[in-house]
Amino acid sequence: MDRQTAFGRQRERFLVSTDLTPRRAADSTTVLSVVMELVHANNAGYVHGGTIMRLVDTAAGIAAIKHARRRVVTVAMDDMSFLAPVYIGDLVTVRAMVNDAHRTSMEIGVRVDVETVPSGETRHVASAHLVFVGLDENGKPTRVPPVIAESDDEKRRQAQARIRREQRLVRKRALGEAASEAR
Repeated sequence: MDRQTAFGRQRERFLVSTDLTPRRAADSTTVLSVVMELVHANNAGYVHGGTIMRLVDTAAGIAAIKHARRRVVTVAMDDMSFLAPVYIGDLVTVRAMVNDAHRTSMEIGVRVDVETVPSGETRHVASAHLVFVGLDENGKPTRVPPVIAESDDEKRRQAQARIRREQRLVRKRALGEAASEAR
């Protein structure tokens, strides 16, 4: 068996992990940094919001995989807020961490900051909360490990994530009821 085949099998075992040992929130921390270039600009001359959203989704996905130790899929993006424009030449830094996990889902909090190079000025430009679901080897939702929140900030983020989850579930039920009544 060649090295690449062995690596592929090892990777596949990782992607179908059944280890549900609770994991520290901090262990999922993910940081991406990218310099914005002309290809990232929209027709108004700013960095396209979709570029930022893609980086947010990528960082959140990595955090989710680090926590679940399996394949994951994005199922929702909540609260994506753009607070300030991003310009060509800015260094965008995206930070993501799993805030909380439930049976099959995880909420990941993401913060986007930029640094204007070479002045060194930094500013917070976007935030988001995304929900990911762990997948089994057949692509079906499967259990993910619980999150251990240790710091005061992690505990606050976990408590807020639980409130957002409740709000998502209430909204889902209300929309389902409205659809049933409309029939």
